[in-house]
Amino acid sequence: MSAPILHVRPAPDQVLVDIVDYVLDYRIDSVLALDTARHCLIDTLGCGLEALSYPACTKLMGPIVPGTIVPNGAKVPGTQFQLDPVQAAFNIGAMIRWLDFNDTWLAAEWGHPSDNLGAILATADWLSRTAVAAGKPPLVMKHVLTAMVKAHEIQGVIALENSFNKVGLDHVLLVKLASTAVVGQLLGLSRDELINAVSLAFVDGHSLRTYRHAPNTGSRKSWAAGDATARAVRLALIAKTGEMGYPSVLTAKTWGFYDVLFKGQPFKMQRPYGSYVMENVLFKISFPAEFHAQTAAEAAMTLHGRLQAAGKRVEDIAKITIRTHEAAIRIIDKTGPLANPADRDHCIQYMVAVPMIFGRLTAADYEDDIAADPRIDALRAKMACVEDPAFTADYHDPNKRSIANALTVEFTDGTKLDEVVVEYPIGHKRRRAEGLPLLVQKFKTNLARRFPEKQRQAIVDVSLDQARLETMPVHEYVDMYVI
Repeated sequence: MSAPILHVRPAPDQVLVDIVDYVLDYRIDSVLALDTARHCLIDTLGCGLEALSYPACTKLMGPIVPGTIVPNGAKVPGTQFQLDPVQAAFNIGAMIRWLDFNDTWLAAEWGHPSDNLGAILATADWLSRTAVAAGKPPLVMKHVLTAMVKAHEIQGVIALENSFNKVGLDHVLLVKLASTAVVGQLLGLSRDELINAVSLAFVDGHSLRTYRHAPNTGSRKSWAAGDATARAVRLALIAKTGEMGYPSVLTAKTWGFYDVLFKGQPFKMQRPYGSYVMENVLFKISFPAEFHAQTAAEAAMTLHGRLQAAGKRVEDIAKITIRTHEAAIRIIDKTGPLANPADRDHCIQYMVAVPMIFGRLTAADYEDDIAADPRIDALRAKMACVEDPAFTADYHDPNKRSIANALTVEFTDGTKLDEVVVEYPIGHKRRRAEGLPLLVQKFKTNLARRFPEKQRQAIVDVSLDQARLETMPVHEYVDMYVI
């Protein structure tokens, strides 16, 4: 006989409780975290503005039903769209992720915590406009920055010890989870309602990683986070109606998340929630490239200069050895044909070849016209990736979190260049002083893609002033980005 099924509804799983208590009760008083969140905000919005130059992205923008008007709806920066918060979250989430140029978190699970801004900004903007219409005070941008810190923390802390990619799930699962939690708080959910909302985020079917890997690499990886943030807003709104949750969604025998999707293993938590992730997040400053290749691209840029100084051409190269870490080999070590831009920006060999040949790596360099240059594939064919166990160890070390790559170039005449090693990309916390001025310049460049000088200067003035930005109503800040 089988054991009887217990019908007693259990207490909520501790993972749910810890997330909700953190979101509701933890006070963000870290000056570094809030300052980093401000830089993250402008960088993330800038990435979205750049993406609006690409028709593959803009074809997904706007309301689900053309012509839909939403009074007091959330506005989409860089456009004239004003949408319901669910669709606005999709729009903002898709555009900021499109070019693989926003921030990154690397651990057992990697991801892009600023993806959560799609849900946060859409919800905060909608709530702010709705409040003003009702004669109530709006939310201010400090609410947005605080929600960003907490979303980063939830996504990043869970990612430290728990690999979703190893069970075939995509990291946007954590975007949906973190966004649901912080959006629920912005919506004013009670503790019980917020536990219900977070449980609903785990109940959902979750994205497979197949769109990030050969042979199926494709553009869904550019809008998957938008999809996750939209779902998060929807689930939080559902919970706000009083809809029930599922307290043992993780631990239920046979039917819970752990047994169904995580090979029966519970989550391992390395540290309590605080502000660690935002304080240590990685910015993509120099290259719109999958983060495990950022240091490789930087090394390739150095080698481009050395080739010229040595009077050599890329055609003279016999072999390039890429000494790297395990995650890079697992994710972006690709040989053979690359089908589309999404395939190319997840190929370390491509991201080394382009700067070696042209002395640059931009979003446009993943497009078909550049990829058609026969020198790129010829050079890719001469590359070999080799794991360095020390690089892998330093990648996982919480005191280092390096993303090291080293390149050695050998020529057909038997000579070679000295190895170029880059352990930390310019967006790493260890290179903040060097990186932040370049991040601000990246933001200014992206503003110039969409706005006239007077408008972009007004955005810059408030965006670089921490105190002024924190007290500015959300809808007024977003209105500055309307074109």
